[in-house]
Amino acid sequence: MNDNLLVVGAGIYGLVAKEIAESMGCFEKIAFVDDNAKTTPDGIEVLGKVSDIEDLVCEYYNVIVAIGDSGVRLNLIQRLSEKVPCRIVTLVSPKAYVSPSAQIEKGCIIEPMAALHTGCVIRIGCIISAGAVINHASMCCDGVHVDCNATVEGYSHVPAGTKICCGEVYKRKMQ
Repeated sequence: MNDNLLVVGAGIYGLVAKEIAESMGCFEKIAFVDDNAKTTPDGIEVLGKVSDIEDLVCEYYNVIVAIGDSGVRLNLIQRLSEKVPCRIVTLVSPKAYVSPSAQIEKGCIIEPMAALHTGCVIRIGCIISAGAVINHASMCCDGVHVDCNATVEGYSHVPAGTKICCGEVYKRKMQ
């Protein structure tokens, strides 16, 4: 085991993940893999491709998938969980508010100024962007992305793979 982090995805979400990981202060080294990019948008060299992860886990045991497409993100999390001896981590910005009773599962990215209220559940591979609010007793199923300044109304159940765009309010479905 080690304290290094491998970010899968060298685009803007990868940089977001890197900045949150740095602010958490628990990783010694952070590196990237990406099938399409040689460097991140700010010029950091990419170590290799997704297929190289198995060779890199000796040095980078902790992995976060930072890809915007929820289907791709969830597929990679599942594949890595089943086939690669690594730990899929969750990154939570120290500047986010997370209720003590909130539950966050593996592979999630919780950005600065996000608010996760009492009793909410954030399932596998979700991205909760800056300023987003997940109100009390709500559930975001696998791969949900709640974008900047969007709100999930209390007692809501957000289906897997849903993207709630900037500034939108997701209202619970009444039975």
